[in-house]
Amino acid sequence: MAETAQIGSEELEELRIAFSKIDTDNSGYIDNNELHNLFKAANLDLPGHKIREIKDELLASGSQKDQINFEDFVGLFHGLKSSDVAKTFRKQLLKKEGICAVRGTEKSSEGTQHSYSEEERYAFVNWINKALEKDPDCQQLIPMDANSDTELFAAVGNGIILCKMINLSVPDTIDERTINKKKLTPFTIQENLNLALNSALAIGCHVVNIGAEDLKEGKPHLVLGLLWQVIKIGLFADIELSRNEALIALLREGEDLEDLMKLSPEELLLRWANYHLEGAGCKKVNNFSTDIKDSKAYYHLLNQIAPKGDEEGQAPIPVDMSGINENDDLKRAESMLQQAERLGCRQFVTATDVVRGNPKLNLAFVANLFNKYPALRKPENQDIDWSLLEGETREERTFRNWMNSLGVTPRVNHLYSDLQDALVILQLYEKIKVPVDWSRVNKPPYPKLGANMKKLENCNYAVELGRNKAKFSLVGIAGQDLNEGKHMPTLALMWQLMRRYTLNMLEEIGDGEKVNDEIIVNWVNKTLSDSQKSSSIASFKDKEISTSIPVLDLIDAIQPGSVRYDLVKTGDLTDEEKLQNAKYAISMARKIGTRVYALPEDLVEVNPKMVMTVFACLMGKGMKKV
Repeated sequence: MAETAQIGSEELEELRIAFSKIDTDNSGYIDNNELHNLFKAANLDLPGHKIREIKDELLASGSQKDQINFEDFVGLFHGLKSSDVAKTFRKQLLKKEGICAVRGTEKSSEGTQHSYSEEERYAFVNWINKALEKDPDCQQLIPMDANSDTELFAAVGNGIILCKMINLSVPDTIDERTINKKKLTPFTIQENLNLALNSALAIGCHVVNIGAEDLKEGKPHLVLGLLWQVIKIGLFADIELSRNEALIALLREGEDLEDLMKLSPEELLLRWANYHLEGAGCKKVNNFSTDIKDSKAYYHLLNQIAPKGDEEGQAPIPVDMSGINENDDLKRAESMLQQAERLGCRQFVTATDVVRGNPKLNLAFVANLFNKYPALRKPENQDIDWSLLEGETREERTFRNWMNSLGVTPRVNHLYSDLQDALVILQLYEKIKVPVDWSRVNKPPYPKLGANMKKLENCNYAVELGRNKAKFSLVGIAGQDLNEGKHMPTLALMWQLMRRYTLNMLEEIGDGEKVNDEIIVNWVNKTLSDSQKSSSIASFKDKEISTSIPVLDLIDAIQPGSVRYDLVKTGDLTDEEKLQNAKYAISMARKIGTRVYALPEDLVEVNPKMVMTVFACLMGKGMKKV
């Protein structure tokens, strides 16, 4: 963890891409064979002894004799950064994978050089063109030329495309009424970009060192990094058991529902592909990179999922398998993609991307196949506890998105099971300035025997830090509760972490002065009064908050003239009118530059915890103006 903190987020993302290319079996670790293959493929003009030295250094830094994880890799690369070997290594790797280098301006990135993938740019342009082709607000921007080096980066500069893509991935995240669409000025463009960035955070994107100016200038590596996160969230939205019960068909012998629910979307996709490959009598794949380079697995997958005409209203789409016998890999990949096009699924990858085994774009290609043609049937007559498939609550989703937006590793897909070793919780302590002694922390891979004991030790340490260092109220909460994924204790800790994070931001703005609920409420009421607003709040439980009018009045007090009161419903409001006001209020708060994670329903239902975060964040924005 310490090594990753020393490297900028942009460089860290580049290293993650590099690591995924080295880790060809997607195990999360690099072994001797993979290292050998990497150096050989990178065409490095290095003597054998130099390669052995690098391999020895890599392996020496790892937690096991013959394996290193991503953190170890980052640590070594950080140490090698200034050496000619490291420069050559990186240059050859990026060149091999079709990566373009862009020099940053001195003002924005201190003259550093950033890289981006031409393949990603091409793929994302085509995906956005298809997704927004019928959106009337994007007609002047769509379609973009996928072969242009600059068109995508210029098109995202006014924020409209970003806002639209966020709403496609997570519907209703942004209230369309708050997007500035006509007669754009530098100020209204800035508002759109604020709205896009803060909404991206709210859906769980890790947005760090990215400002509105960066997007306005169309900095390629930042634009593509943000777009990939937004697109991926949308692609993965339905690869989840509570939203797609037919995924239960992927249960293996000896597993129960909870085992399946712990799998990440990536793991579920791999299991789904292998389920169909097994049905075709084919060899399974271990990844969507090296194992799909010959396109043969894709051919069989397409043939399995293509509609057979056995469902009412669905015409059969036959897949021509003759191309599988093509001798040339590139031609075979192109023939396969022509069959994918017949299914309306030719997206994200070119034939070259398949043959090269581009892991990111092939993952997107398979996710899109799943979303269009899952070809799974919900099993019947199985002894399954269907109550487990209720899906996450709003509170759970808010906490999960908040954690992911802070860049915790690994990404949290399932709130309880993904916290059972406390590694993410310990990272959150560092985010709230509670020091963590990482020498006390057990890190994966955990031994097969005693793995849970190692995780439990981490959980005990997390509770100890909460009580003794963070001074949280953790009465009756033990490490075992976190380890077992018990809901109430886990949520209690999550709330105290999020609350402390929010208050810390306020205290930083206020030169270290301590802040509590009373101080926030008083500030809100004084600000409203000073701006001649008639609304006020008695506490974060005030029923008037359900109308969202105090929130909207406060936004207008902080940025006068920003709220269009002709869109605000007043009087004796119905539940639907309250919800419309709340949607407008949450999006307006983000539009003026506030990081709000709460959902509109939190205002309507006057959820005091989330209401507190809304007013605290608005207070932070207001104090910055003083």
